[in-house]
Amino acid sequence: MRISFSILILAILLAGAGCEDKKSKVKEESIQTVEKKADSSEADKAKAQNEKLKTKAGSIIESQAELIPFLTAYGKRNPETRVRIKTEFGDIEVELFKDTPLHRANFILLVKQNYFDNTMIHRNSPNFVVQGGNSDGYETPKKRQRIGNYLIPNEASSSHTHVRGAFSAAKYLEQNISDASSPFEWFIVQPARGGHHLDGEHTVFGRVTKGMNVVDQINKVEVDENEWPLKNIYIDIELMD
Repeated sequence: MRISFSILILAILLAGAGCEDKKSKVKEESIQTVEKKADSSEADKAKAQNEKLKTKAGSIIESQAELIPFLTAYGKRNPETRVRIKTEFGDIEVELFKDTPLHRANFILLVKQNYFDNTMIHRNSPNFVVQGGNSDGYETPKKRQRIGNYLIPNEASSSHTHVRGAFSAAKYLEQNISDASSPFEWFIVQPARGGHHLDGEHTVFGRVTKGMNVVDQINKVEVDENEWPLKNIYIDIELMD
């Protein structure tokens, strides 16, 4: 009888332990579900914000004064850092740096607002850079007007220099003593030696992680006297995150 009673007690204890584990598991799964819902909620809010911006009256960024607070808030809600540039030569994958927050947020804004649709590689400087973000179509100026007329403050640092594969912001040369960036145009450094004379003057805000062979192919195409490719090279840019 003692042996049977001991076995009975052991069975009860084991059964109790099993219930404890199940409760813990249910609790853990419940926490994970809440976290997933929270993440999903933030993504939904970001999506709703971007859809609202598409129908906003006037420019999305209406003045230089509101640029920094707008991009700072936008960057927090839209944390993506990886994009894919699609061309007829193949895809170029780019990682955007978190420590150039204004440039990263601005670029993600442009992608989500479909700015780059039907833009081109509009400059190809052999053994130097491949540049995109413009076109010869009438839609591009209209898109720029809708996004806004502004410049992005220079975020250059010694941490990110113009090595081969650097993803950097173009800038307007005239009346730009602060080396502020164009919000719409970017370039990729092509040669192995880099383009370090540009360090500090342009903001490197990303790097090519895959597809430099595509950049090399594009860098070989024929151009006119303004370094515009003789054959249009259209691009599209999509998020990878």
